[in-house]
Amino acid sequence: MAEARDREAADEPLPADPAERLRLVVLRVTQALGLQATVDVEDTDEELRAVVEGEDLGLLIGKHGATIDALQHLAVRIVLHGETDDRRIVVDAAGYRARRENALQREADRAVADALRYGRAVELEPMRAPERKVVHIYLRDRTDIETHSEGDEPERRLVVSPLRPTAKP
Repeated sequence: MAEARDREAADEPLPADPAERLRLVVLRVTQALGLQATVDVEDTDEELRAVVEGEDLGLLIGKHGATIDALQHLAVRIVLHGETDDRRIVVDAAGYRARRENALQREADRAVADALRYGRAVELEPMRAPERKVVHIYLRDRTDIETHSEGDEPERRLVVSPLRPTAKP
């Protein structure tokens, strides 16, 4: 009986409101994964952020965030399809995005310190495009280094280079 009700809910058209559409898309995926979770949407002028809370959300986050990134990509395609809305769509689970952003910023700070100390380019570990973007944005206002990406997916890396050699003899 519950399966029939779930199938009927899955067949219902998505709501016209982008925030409610985002909530429903993310909720359907969490339910399909068998997770007991709630989905709330924070609606601002800049972004729509779906926040998933519950137990054991590791399956939703996936290895190195691959699953939640894929869900976010899917949500962008579904929620903004046919819309003129240019807000960012973010899907987060159990605070993963903030934790990962902090880890990426610490990694970027270490790379900057090494690039400036040794006067040469420093490569970070391979990362997916959304993570490279976080680092590029984090470092973009610095005047002593520059960043660019090199390589092909999935081994594409962000490189931090000093603008002036600073190595001490």
